[in-house]
Amino acid sequence: MEPDIKQLLEENLKLSKENNEMLKKVRKFQRWARITKVLYWFVIIGIAFGAFYFIKPYFGGILNVYSGGVSNVNSIKGVKEAITSSTANLKNLMDGVNQ
Repeated sequence: MEPDIKQLLEENLKLSKENNEMLKKVRKFQRWARITKVLYWFVIIGIAFGAFYFIKPYFGGILNVYSGGVSNVNSIKGVKEAITSSTANLKNLMDGVNQ
């Protein structure tokens, strides 16, 4: 074989080995990046569920106060309707007495 061709082949082999090593490092880095990304999201989701677990009793109290307020408003509406119907009945009764 000619020396020029032999030298080019050796250079090509050397570069191919270097590229192979770099590609292996890149694949390794990608694998670790994927693993850390999955762990990152597990931590984020875990913190969210943990926060919800610890805050849930406070939300329960707030919801009880809100539902109590809504029921009080509904009972006031019921009293208003009762007064309106009783005044209408009283008016009808008075109209009946006046005739």
